[in-house]
Amino acid sequence: MPEIKIRFTKEEDINQIIDLCEAHANYEQCEYEKDGKAERLSNSLFSDNPKLFCLVVEKENQLIGYATYMKQYSTWDANEYIYMDCLFMNENARGHGLGENLVRRIQEEGKKLNCNLIQWQTPDFNVRAIKFYRRIGAKSKEKERFFLEI
Repeated sequence: MPEIKIRFTKEEDINQIIDLCEAHANYEQCEYEKDGKAERLSNSLFSDNPKLFCLVVEKENQLIGYATYMKQYSTWDANEYIYMDCLFMNENARGHGLGENLVRRIQEEGKKLNCNLIQWQTPDFNVRAIKFYRRIGAKSKEKERFFLEI
């Protein structure tokens, strides 16, 4: 059985990350434009003060999944938390416990950042993900997310 690793992304992974982002967008029935993303993501991930953290799942030198997260602040809780922006596994990598391992690793990293909560969202049609999140003990709040261009 090939070794599977969960690790922080490296600069040389950026094109595979972009491909995973595109697959993720397609899965969530959204459009995705690759132009300019590599440079902007690299700046956010690999600067002296990164805005974004990215863990990847690697199998045989290929990335088969990823999760991105950042530290944010909740006014209501008056505390910092981890916001998991993306969690995605290629279809053939699902159902093997890798997504759960990825979330558990984010929990570990969140503790190092003095956070005690992870928040995220998923489309309501993503029933498989919702079942997975509930199985690992996550709870949901009924809210709608709005977008306003500036």
